[in-house]
Amino acid sequence: MLHICMGLVVSSAATGCNSTGTVTRPVAPSLVSDEQALALPPPGGPAIVGVVERPRRNGVEQTISLATTARVPGQNYLRIEFFGPAVSRGQSAPFRAVHERAILREAAQAIPGVRLTRRSTFLQNSYGPFAYAAGHSGLGDTCIYAWQQIRAGTASDGIGRNFGMIQVHWRLCDFHAGEQQLLSAVYNYTITGTFDGKAWNPFGEPGRADSRIGETGHPIYPMAGAPAGSLSIGYAGGVELTPTASVMHRSAPVAVQRPLAKAEAKVREPGPRVPLPGNVTTRAGAENSASAPEQPTAQAPRVRVPSPRSISAPRP
Repeated sequence: MLHICMGLVVSSAATGCNSTGTVTRPVAPSLVSDEQALALPPPGGPAIVGVVERPRRNGVEQTISLATTARVPGQNYLRIEFFGPAVSRGQSAPFRAVHERAILREAAQAIPGVRLTRRSTFLQNSYGPFAYAAGHSGLGDTCIYAWQQIRAGTASDGIGRNFGMIQVHWRLCDFHAGEQQLLSAVYNYTITGTFDGKAWNPFGEPGRADSRIGETGHPIYPMAGAPAGSLSIGYAGGVELTPTASVMHRSAPVAVQRPLAKAEAKVREPGPRVPLPGNVTTRAGAENSASAPEQPTAQAPRVRVPSPRSISAPRP
């Protein structure tokens, strides 16, 4: 028994000597700057108000909070998840395949009180196909919940390429924007992050040039390759545009004449009228003209107004 106790003491002492005592911060969500966002909304909105990053052993997740003007409870966001090799500390995130029921439950939790309808139209942006559900709240908000999984197929040179995967989820509600305007954000956003190494490239190989280029008998027109031209209006960014918000014409203020007191009316006498430059009329001149009897312009005495140079000059 004594030998066992002595062994425990020795092992504890050895463990204490081997410990470095370095203070470390556990792997937890942290607030990062907007410049470190792994995805950016399109120019013009919605604006980024904060980025929360969750590091994982096999990737990273960011929730990019966006400006919200809707009356529905909740915050607009763009959540992006990178699934790849085990390169950092923390717990590994399990791969979750995209299932319709799970996505619709997730959308209902993200946008409470709004009945969303799954749109069945096939849509595709620069990163591949995506899907979304849309609805309207009782307060007049338009909401969409979109999702996309970016994963390249097997490369042409065999197995062992393109193992990385990215999942993107959008939650957008706006009081001033319509469904097409909200959808334009999903079409025009930019992913700024990727994996280090060709084996984990989730975007696949670059596309080849059009085979019609340079060939005779294959005309190429300006609008032939613009399928997204139906989205003529971009994201409004929560700014309400009204016809009355243009230039407002203000009318000139109307001069109100002050009635003269009786004593003041008796003392004042009509004096000579001094013409002023332009159409400027002083209040005293208006009062004098109102109280003085009308006289012909030809009979009014002319008063010589000295120039600024001769104000201090002696009289001749």
